Amino acid sequence: MLRALALSAILIPGALTAQTLTYGRANVPEFAPAFTNQTRAGLVQSDIDLRTETVAQGLTRPWGIDRLPDGSYLVTERPGRLRLITPAGDVSAPISGVPTLLAERQGGLLDVELSPDFATDRTVFLSYSKPLGGGQSTLAVARATLSDDGATLRETTDIFVGGPGSRNPMHYGSRVVAAPDGILYITTGEHFSRTERRYAQDIDKTHGKVLRIQTDGTAPADNPFANNSAARPEVFSYGHRNVQGAALRPGTSQLWTIEHGPKGGDELNRIEAGANYGWPVASYGENYNGSSVGKGISDHAGNGFAEPRYYWDPVIAPSGMTFYDGALFPEWQGDVLIAALAGRGIVRVKLDGDRVIEEERLLTDLGRVRDVMVDTDGSLIALTDADGTLVRITRR
Repeated sequence: MLRALALSAILIPGALTAQTLTYGRANVPEFAPAFTNQTRAGLVQSDIDLRTETVAQGLTRPWGIDRLPDGSYLVTERPGRLRLITPAGDVSAPISGVPTLLAERQGGLLDVELSPDFATDRTVFLSYSKPLGGGQSTLAVARATLSDDGATLRETTDIFVGGPGSRNPMHYGSRVVAAPDGILYITTGEHFSRTERRYAQDIDKTHGKVLRIQTDGTAPADNPFANNSAARPEVFSYGHRNVQGAALRPGTSQLWTIEHGPKGGDELNRIEAGANYGWPVASYGENYNGSSVGKGISDHAGNGFAEPRYYWDPVIAPSGMTFYDGALFPEWQGDVLIAALAGRGIVRVKLDGDRVIEEERLLTDLGRVRDVMVDTDGSLIALTDADGTLVRITRR
């Protein structure tokens, strides 16, 4: 077993609370939001002193995390390794049985999600960039059984393979959400290139989509395009750019996602069956060279594009997200917590119904946060990208 520097604690009263920040200059200030508080709802600073503990470190580009019933964690490393980390910070050798993948640029081993019945079936779902030959790859999701000792994945089988293939190993999206009813939601990206990003509007392709499948890989009969012979039956929503965060709102069947915009235009969306979220025809951002993507989504009234519940300009570069559902921070109950790469910390937004009413930037000295989850005791678990740490966040 590799030994991490386990449970090294940092406690600096006041220094790890929310930082006093301003939003900064918008890239596209001429775009008007469609409704009040669709953007820049107002930054707040709570009086909660936060304590961080480094549970494990030395990981290489960690991407996704889920918690095992015994309190350990499964963590993916993008180069292609799956690790088991104990609560004490012991990091396992790589778990065998991971599918063959393309570990290039943004590709590799990405999300990990346990079956809701993991305690009895030991089923694990992995998203990854699958090589297709000829320099092409696509997002795939595999199902496997984790051995009782946690050392091996058995019967690893693809249950979803996207298409068409891409030569550009970028923008895979790739969060996996297992709903209690046995449905899997999978998010994708549009592979970034000017040509391929247009595929986000094509329902016969899996670029830039939220997909909905059963655990055997088949599309449910009630999917919005299940009876459309010109569509991929797994497609649930489309017109997305690069969806790296997704979560079910507690107490509901609502799927919410968060996706990267270009220069401006990161979006928090409530996903509706069959809805078109606009990319790349409409965005609240602009291209990286300053040229126009299109119009703001609100300027396309009548085209049927779904409005984001919230957007950021400038961006926070969001990755994983979760809804807070725990006892340690009762003030945050039901709030959205977002792992921020450019924001270098965790972004909290409070909802009133489907509208954001406040925003807070937490732990802005934590670094590039790739994923965030709520543990059973209500503490937060965060994965940082560049320095490869697993951090526990509690209150003083």
